[in-house]
Amino acid sequence: MNFKCACCDEMIEGVPTFGWNFPIAYLDVPEEKRNEVYLTEDLCAIENLCVIGDEHFFIKGCIDIPVIGHDDSFMWGVWVKVSEDDFYEYQDLLGVEKRSGHGPYSGYLSAYIDLYPPIENLKVIMHIRDNGTRPYIEIKAKEHPLTIEQQNGITLVRVGEIYASKAHSNKT
Repeated sequence: MNFKCACCDEMIEGVPTFGWNFPIAYLDVPEEKRNEVYLTEDLCAIENLCVIGDEHFFIKGCIDIPVIGHDDSFMWGVWVKVSEDDFYEYQDLLGVEKRSGHGPYSGYLSAYIDLYPPIENLKVIMHIRDNGTRPYIEIKAKEHPLTIEQQNGITLVRVGEIYASKAHSNKT
């Protein structure tokens, strides 16, 4: 798949993905205590470190958005706040190849994507996938533009717009 960047008109090959290294709630932890946060590429546990409450557990997953007319999907890599039980079950599954029989987990987005109205705390369902693939995030907010894109797909022009916004900006 090739698309044109909406900013510089460069032709880009492949499907871009954009993701974040930590949930937005991580920013609520005072900087001097962030080294106490349990944070990996896939998991984050914030326990007794910030003003947002006592314990918060997050799993990184993917909001897959179909690209109309193509087999590949555009993907946002974002974090979901889940229950403590779901967090520890998923942690135990990280090395398991066939794990899709577990879950799904319900939770809330802990993310910010400046291209959409606020997405933080949108209700989601995380579907566990096999072979080390991050969970698929299904957004449950019916009228939200991100939900509509996830359900209906996006054009290559929209992929170019998203790419331009993220690749040519320092915004998160």
